[in-house]
Amino acid sequence: MPDLLNLLTDIEGVSVGHATDLVLGSGVTAIVFDEPAVASGTVLGGAPGGRDTSLLDPSMTVSAVDAFVLSGGSAFGLDAAGGMQAGLRELGRGFAVGPVKIPIVPQAILMDLLNGGDKDWGLHSPYRDMGYAALKAAAKGAFALGTVGAGTGATTATFKGGLGSASAVSSAGHRVAAVVAVNALGSATIGAGPHFWAAPFEKDDEFGGLGMPDSTDHRMRLKGMSVPATTIGAVVTDAQLTKAEAHRLSLAGHDGLARALLPAHLPLDGDTVFAASTAKHRRDDMASLMELCHLATIVTARAIARGIYEATALPVEGAQKAWRDRYPNGG
Repeated sequence: MPDLLNLLTDIEGVSVGHATDLVLGSGVTAIVFDEPAVASGTVLGGAPGGRDTSLLDPSMTVSAVDAFVLSGGSAFGLDAAGGMQAGLRELGRGFAVGPVKIPIVPQAILMDLLNGGDKDWGLHSPYRDMGYAALKAAAKGAFALGTVGAGTGATTATFKGGLGSASAVSSAGHRVAAVVAVNALGSATIGAGPHFWAAPFEKDDEFGGLGMPDSTDHRMRLKGMSVPATTIGAVVTDAQLTKAEAHRLSLAGHDGLARALLPAHLPLDGDTVFAASTAKHRRDDMASLMELCHLATIVTARAIARGIYEATALPVEGAQKAWRDRYPNGG
């Protein structure tokens, strides 16, 4: 296997692509599977936005997906899945219904309409074309983090949000990784300082190596009391999972979200985590599943901190400052 990049693409058979528009202040991230992947997901925020998320329930018939899409644009961004479906249809991908193939592309969106970008797009939103572009850009190997793709216009209570990713390997050799677009009502950092709530899980100084502060400030910090937010992401493993087991993996991803953001899962958050298995490696025991859930929690928390750490401010007047703007020397 190739060396780990600490990214979602460490999972064999997974490609990631971005469409980024800094003037719009928004973007789309495509997560594409070489072959249909067993998938599920959970929504724990009170104000979610998504497409084809109901089919991810373990009781529903379709068990596998061709891709996931994460997008800005709030409800307008739901057009991105249509663009990705168009690209997948060109490739002959999709769930077969007689002679017809229907690409299965569950989507989650985040609210980034108030970040100062130019949202005067006219009659039709740009997200269908951006979804298509993100699919066409999807590739193996390294991909950008921070103010890119679905993380382009993301914000949090304290610093500019962004897109992060992280990966890990289980004791059985199974790989698990997360990608998250961090657009939280709450904060990924502790108090007014540079330290991250996810610090106990950090690996190789991936978000600054600052550790925990001498004391912690638990006071609630929100970017607003009436503006919807949403942190969205996906956890993927190469271990063989059933749809019900993938559902459990998505819940473990939410555990990581709650460890990296304070507060989380609020009435105006739409926090959504997808999960998928490429089934490249056999797994059939409970112990390995429990370890994968443990690691899903950790990689999701790390990905969230990396999304903030790697972000840069949007090039618009009044844009929220990034962590690196406030701490150019690393905190």
